[in-house]
Parts: sequence; C-alpha cells; structure tokens
Amino acid sequence: MRTRHTFTIANPDFKAQLLQWSQQFEEVVWLDSNNYQQNYSTYDVVLAVDAFTCISTDSHQGFDQLQEYQAITKDWIFGYLTYDLKNDLENLKSEHFDGLEFPELFFFQPKKIFLIKGDIVEMDYLKMVDDEFESDLKEIAAIDFDEPTKPRKPVNIQMRLTKEQYVAKVNTMLDHIHRGDIYEANFCHEFYADKAQIDPLTTYKKLNAISKAPFAAYFRNHDHFLLSASPERYLKKIGNKVISQPIKGTASRSKDQLLDENLKNELQNNPKERSENIMIVDLVRNDLSHTAKKGSVTVEELCAIYTFEQVHQMISTITSEVEATIPPVHILKTTFPMGSMTGAPKISAMQIIEDLEENKRGLYSGSIGYFTPSGDFDFNVVIRSILYNADNNYVSYSVGSAITSKSDPLKEYEECLIKAKAMKEVLEN
Repeated sequence: MRTRHTFTIANPDFKAQLLQWSQQFEEVVWLDSNNYQQNYSTYDVVLAVDAFTCISTDSHQGFDQLQEYQAITKDWIFGYLTYDLKNDLENLKSEHFDGLEFPELFFFQPKKIFLIKGDIVEMDYLKMVDDEFESDLKEIAAIDFDEPTKPRKPVNIQMRLTKEQYVAKVNTMLDHIHRGDIYEANFCHEFYADKAQIDPLTTYKKLNAISKAPFAAYFRNHDHFLLSASPERYLKKIGNKVISQPIKGTASRSKDQLLDENLKNELQNNPKERSENIMIVDLVRNDLSHTAKKGSVTVEELCAIYTFEQVHQMISTITSEVEATIPPVHILKTTFPMGSMTGAPKISAMQIIEDLEENKRGLYSGSIGYFTPSGDFDFNVVIRSILYNADNNYVSYSVGSAITSKSDPLKEYEECLIKAKAMKEVLEN
C-alpha cells in the first residue's frame, strides 16, 4: 500500500524547507520534538500531508467511529481528539460558547509521510502518488526563505474572565474541594480575539522558537489551525507497552543561573506542587489499569523536574503492559480526557469544570497525534497552544492550573499568566 524511500539529510535547512513545502496542502500534521531528548522518543520530526481518506465527526459514538476507521485503514492515520469527546464517555455535555467551531474528532490517512530521526528521512508514499517523490524532493530543495513577510495588524487579545471573576470562580471550586466533592480540578480560562487575521505558519514558527517544546505541533484542516508548543505527552503505545507522562507543577525561569536553579529546587520541594502531581499519578494509574495486564502498572518516574525554554515543569512517568488483543483506540477511550487536564475524581471534576468555565474547550486540553499501521500510537496534550479559525477570523488560546485545597486564587492566576506569556507575546508583537 505504501512505498518507503530512505535518504540522508545533506541540507541543514531541510526541515524548515519541508514545513514550508507542506503549506500547499489542505491537511497537514507537523510534529516536532525540537531535538528534546525525552524518554520514549521515536522520531525527531513527523510530517503527514494530503488526505486520501478522513473521518470528521462530533462526539456521539466518536471513539467507536474512530476504532472502526483505524481498523479499516490499517495504515498511518493522523488527527486529534477534542476535550468534548468526554460527552461520548460519560453523561456530560458542552454547551458553552465556541468561537473556533472545530469538528470534535478528525483523523486522516495521508498520501505522503516524512519520518525524520537524526539525519535520516523516511518517506512513506501511498502507491498512487509514489511517482511524485523525486519531484517533491526537488520542490523542497528549491524553497527560498528570502521572500518578505507580509505586514499584519496587531492582535488585540481579550480575556474571557476578568481577574476578579477568575478569583471568584476559583474560590467556588475551593468550596467544592472543602466539601469533599473533589480533591483537585484543572480550571481553565480563554484569551481570544475576534476579527483577527494571522499567518498561521509564521505564528507557529515564532511560538516554536520561543518555546522549543518536545511535543510541538502545527496542524491544518482547511480553515482550522492548531499552533502548539506543548511540553506534555498524553499517551504513547509501543508494542504492548503504554506510557503516560502527566505534567503537574510549574515554575517560571530566570536568566540568572543561580536564581533559575533555586526556582527549580523550590518546585522540586514544593509540597503543593508535589501533592498535585501525585494525585494525578494515582488517577493515571487507575485509568491505565482498565486495559493493563494485572500488576503491570508502574510509576517509573515520580515528580521529576524538566526544564524548558519558558518554565520548569514537574513530570511523572507511568507505564503499563497490555494484551495484544486490546484495540488501540480502546486504550485511549479508557483514559480520556487525560487526568492532568481534568482532576480527581475525574467525572465530578469534569462536571464542576463545565459549571464554572465560560467557553467550550474544544481542541484545547484535547490531543493530537497518530496511529501506525501496527496499532502503536503517540499523542500529546494540547496546551500552550494557539487555535485559529481562518474562516471566521477567531483566535484563541487557553491556560489553566490545578486547584487543590492548598491553592491561593491569586497565585493560580499568576501561574496562568506565566503559561500564557509566550502565546501573548507571539500574537501581540
């Protein structure tokens, strides 16, 4: 069904040229590790373009439809799961304002795939387009970056919630926690702009240059764009092994090396941040146990500190083993939405989140990634991301933080501003 061509990269600009070349297609997924050496990395860069087949649907029976599509294609498929697929799993709803209007689930079978590891490129082309690979390489090599960029109007970002409204809502969430309704919940709010026009690729490049995140993504489905600087893996499957790496715990960085190291150490030893992380680790362990072989769920790394361009993050790694007979989509279905973006207990947290938040999350706090023909997969968590509907000129990014009994609403608000800094800078400057 596919033909693979392998070659060595000779041109240091090849990746940049490849991303630019991809812009001629209506369906694009670009996944970039930015050479960040995190555990369980498979590729440095993956590009998939030009849909041969696709599935685009709402949340109703979304996972069942995806499982059928994945089983029928038995091929590489790339796409996303929105947060609102929770409504397919539980008696939940999403009735808030949605300025982005993305399909709730979208995957496509690409005609052309590029897999890059080190200086080796593997091109996987469907046979119907296999005769194009040499001309594509010539096109890619001929791309010139000297063209002047088009001037654009600054984007005027607004907050969905005022500071006072945010603090009041967090206090309401704390009331739920003190009553014992939940232990923890991730509360998010939106920053947005109406009637805004951006250049998606230029915006992605600027965001990626600032963040250099290990799960960065550029996605296009016609007029819908995701520009992501995500540092977080949701779920990966390699053979019979499943890996989850939730993030809970954030600290800002400093240009002063000594102060930066102190900020890192403070995060490592912060009891509130550690308790947040450990609560989510317990939730993930429970989620993975639905499909795991008995006794195989393991915490490989607990509350480790990883340093990125903008922030320090606390990350844990939880793994399990699954039987070969379990459908790959079922593993996603039994763990979605990811614990780091919901809370504990998960269903109660999602109900309270829906009551308190003011906009539909959509693809934010969902996931983008791919399945391989053998049923392996890798998906990120869509955070630190700009979403854009080019048809109605709506731009949005959301940020959130975990609320626990030890939360100070003003400090949670400040944490959100730290997380929003790179996206705000890219859009407004």
